[in-house]
Amino acid sequence: MLASDRELPVSGGPDKRAYVREIFTAIAPTYDRLNRIISFRLDQRWRRYAVERLGWERVPLGSYLDLCAGTLDFGATLARQRGFAGRVLGADFVEPMLRLGRNKSARLAPVVADALELPFPDAAFDGAMVGWGLRNLVDLNAGLAEAARVLKPGARLVILEMTLPPQRQLRGLFKFYFRRVLPLIGRRISKHTTAYTWLPESTLTFPPPAELSRRMAARGFVGVRYKLFVGGVCAMHVGTRRGAGEW
Repeated sequence: MLASDRELPVSGGPDKRAYVREIFTAIAPTYDRLNRIISFRLDQRWRRYAVERLGWERVPLGSYLDLCAGTLDFGATLARQRGFAGRVLGADFVEPMLRLGRNKSARLAPVVADALELPFPDAAFDGAMVGWGLRNLVDLNAGLAEAARVLKPGARLVILEMTLPPQRQLRGLFKFYFRRVLPLIGRRISKHTTAYTWLPESTLTFPPPAELSRRMAARGFVGVRYKLFVGGVCAMHVGTRRGAGEW
């Protein structure tokens, strides 16, 4: 475990990978509960909204990927949709998180895997989703390229990620909550000293929505757009995997 909050490896590299695995293993038992508390249960609403933009109705019997799946909440949201008859593979490199979520739906199949080296063939999935996981990747660009690789041409990728509100006063309030209040709640419930300092610090260093859109477009996605929630505390990005010969 790292010695202090100042040592959080937000810039990347092997230290970041090891730290992310360590903290999410440690907080797995309280992860879902804390998500509801710190988001005022908005995380569930945002997932439902994002699933509606995935376009799964085009291929209701298809295979879908929940990337950086954690406790499989995102995948379970899709699996429970009326009319959905496919399967959702949840990929994450923190096995304790997957174990806690595997019974949320019979249509879920957890797979222990690194988002930068997915054990799936090219064009394997009819759609993919990532919920608050991209900021944990050691290499964001490589992660986006790998997501594009495993998606079929025309399939959608939907991303939810925390961000900073563009309006100055709201941004100030958000930073105060994120840096002062949230870590206290997280430490009290999870008993982990730095896990819920990681959330604000990794968010502050993550690319803003327009930059993430640009990176998605550079890694194989077209029609990329984003929507901000609650004044910009959370962003949803949607992009479509470029078709063959479409450059």
